[in-house]
Amino acid sequence: MSDAHFDMVIIGGGPAGYGAALYAASAGLTVGLVERDKVGGTCLHRGCIPAKELLETAAVTRTVRDAHEFGVLTSEPGLDFAKTMQRKQGIIDGLTKGVQGLLKRRKVQSYDGTGRLGPNRTVSIDLTDGSVTSITGDFVLLAAGSVPRQLPGFDVTGNLIMTSDEVLSMPSVPTTAAVIGGGAIGCEFASMMADLGSQVTILEGFDQIVPGVDPDISKALARSFKKRQIKVVTGVRVTGHTAAPDGKSTTVHLEGADDVTVEAVVVSIGRRPFSDLLGLEATAVVVDERGHVQVDEYCRTAEPGVYAVGDLINTPALAHIGFAEAIVAVKDLLGEAPIPVDYAKVPWAIYCHPEVAFAGLTEQQAKDAGYSVVVSSHRYIGNSRAQIINETDGLVKIIAEDNGDGTGGVILGVHMMGPWVTEQLGQGYLAVNWEATVDDVAQFIQPHPTLSELFGESVLAMTGRSLHG
Repeated sequence: MSDAHFDMVIIGGGPAGYGAALYAASAGLTVGLVERDKVGGTCLHRGCIPAKELLETAAVTRTVRDAHEFGVLTSEPGLDFAKTMQRKQGIIDGLTKGVQGLLKRRKVQSYDGTGRLGPNRTVSIDLTDGSVTSITGDFVLLAAGSVPRQLPGFDVTGNLIMTSDEVLSMPSVPTTAAVIGGGAIGCEFASMMADLGSQVTILEGFDQIVPGVDPDISKALARSFKKRQIKVVTGVRVTGHTAAPDGKSTTVHLEGADDVTVEAVVVSIGRRPFSDLLGLEATAVVVDERGHVQVDEYCRTAEPGVYAVGDLINTPALAHIGFAEAIVAVKDLLGEAPIPVDYAKVPWAIYCHPEVAFAGLTEQQAKDAGYSVVVSSHRYIGNSRAQIINETDGLVKIIAEDNGDGTGGVILGVHMMGPWVTEQLGQGYLAVNWEATVDDVAQFIQPHPTLSELFGESVLAMTGRSLHG
């Protein structure tokens, strides 16, 4: 016998889980939400939010350090890292209370404990107070999230060997650090620590950092990192490390490059789905060899009435993708025929310095897909607003279908690196997803002087005529 029945039961209270709860409740469904740790999940407590707060601290430090270039005289900035961490936690606590308040106002019933799915959409819960209960739902949504991937031979020790969890709570900034993994998270950590005083080396197995972004953007980012004394080593394999006898440093061993000795190693090789505790054995839910729950385009599992979303499934591990998948799942169970997420066109935002943002195909991906393409690329160094704010490093690259005469047709991809591009991507994302043409977009007026003018200029140049480009 279950203790309660709901229209929808959700296991996992991260962005995908609590997003589904809020969306379903706003549609009039009764919702039970099970969370074993803290509502908000990795994103709020050990991911997006704390990482961006530390990156903002790095940005403020950089601004003060470079203030003399504006004629503003300051002393060399110091860092009260304990105050930084206190501010970070204050933001997290405030946002957590906000989510909790939203759930309460929408009458979502929350359960603090570990949920396991059994037959007939029954969820048994080991509550944190030691008791056990079970609930049922007309529908169940699995949103258990992910945990950092481990690297064999690099057991987490705290300050010496860290994953993203430890970096975001470290008591001080190391003097030297190696970041294993040059993806989005690795580049953010490297950028943040470099601005806060670390000598950083990025170790990446692929031949470019930020795999997935257009290679021209990746190369530009690597050049920018080099100017900031961030060393980037690509095409190498990490084989292990040897800690110093005093435990205050370690030497990372590499195949394909010289060893690196540092005070801290950050293992940033991605995250794995956390399906470990869901107890799916008595259900038809299928979990693949990498731990991902298999779903169709509407996030349905093989178990009738059971959905899975977020980092638990093999889609981009981004909080905003979790929100989108939650909406698709809720609409589907309501019978509203939702439009599935088009994962080839989702927005990506990387908050290192300079920032990186993109949506749609790279130039090579477009060619591999059979398109004849035309490309427009413009750099921020000629943009007046970029010069005013002293952030001229970066470029906008747009890939469009070739009309046959060298002018651009449908916009296939927008890739950006530079100041605040995570905030500028919106119009590029809309252009890609609405399958807008170059002529559609080129007629729109960009305010002057703005950073977003560079996107407009890049599109205009693809019409065969241009202003400043």
